[in-house]
Amino acid sequence: MLWRLLVVGLASAGVALPAAASASTPPSIAIFYYPWYSTPKVDGVWEHWDQNGHRPPRSLYSRFYPADGPYSSSDPAVLARQMSEISDAGIDEVIVSWWGRGSWEDIRLPSVMASARRHHLTVALHLEPYDGRSASTVAGDLAYAASLGIRDVYVYQPDDLSISDWASVRAQAPPGMRLFAGTHLIGFAAAAHFDGFYTYDFVSFGADKFARLCQEAHAVHLLCAPSVGPGFDGRRAGEQPVLRRKSGETYDTLWTAALTAAPDVITITSFNEWGEGTQIEPAGPHSGYGSYDGAWGLTGTAAEYAYLARTAYWTARARSAGVRAP
Repeated sequence: MLWRLLVVGLASAGVALPAAASASTPPSIAIFYYPWYSTPKVDGVWEHWDQNGHRPPRSLYSRFYPADGPYSSSDPAVLARQMSEISDAGIDEVIVSWWGRGSWEDIRLPSVMASARRHHLTVALHLEPYDGRSASTVAGDLAYAASLGIRDVYVYQPDDLSISDWASVRAQAPPGMRLFAGTHLIGFAAAAHFDGFYTYDFVSFGADKFARLCQEAHAVHLLCAPSVGPGFDGRRAGEQPVLRRKSGETYDTLWTAALTAAPDVITITSFNEWGEGTQIEPAGPHSGYGSYDGAWGLTGTAAEYAYLARTAYWTARARSAGVRAP
């Protein structure tokens, strides 16, 4: 694939890796992934592409247009292509958005996991705030995840439950399972007996905060998993604000800061959250939509794969640097 040939070229794009924060084991790399897309051809209905009143395939809820057009997350060929791209980018773990038992995401989870494992990827759950989520249901969710062989669970909006509720959930969690709180409140995560934290939101909690947050987390023996991303633009999905990609500069700045923070895990927001414009999945030229043209000086087909190639560059640098704190 063309984008694999770009990795060496992008390594000379003028970004120097900072000195390692320690000489310990390098961080693992995980990416947030969304299996919630549907098309009439495969699923009988549009899902997510039509959010906020849009009418696909011409009008999508994203400011960008997928290189292969709007797709179904039920399509085995799509899953195979996506997991191949994720694996080739040097990523270790796919954090799959999950909205409770019986949801589209739950129904598709076995297929996503099978495809991920064929590409030597581990799978984690991104436990979303589904209707009726409670301490009791989450305890059941963790047991279910463990039965599938899932070890890591990332909890979005954990402050929906109390510290005492989370302590109770932690006490019931399967042995060996790691829970990460989606928060910048390190004290909350520690008191609630989480194993670590992640930020997800790199707009509000960006490069200037990573070092402090990791230092605070390590001081109370929590794992630090800051989140990096290429930019944010959710205007077509009805979301604000906008953080421009700046031809790749935004992504590089966040990666550089994450590496200097001595993280245990680096999380990437995201592979394919098209509505918020945080995706690194290939985007192609389409009338009325943005593109990746200009990222690291690339144009045309090369630019479509620029963020995958740059991710491969950064994951390789992370592993060679050995930056994780002991």
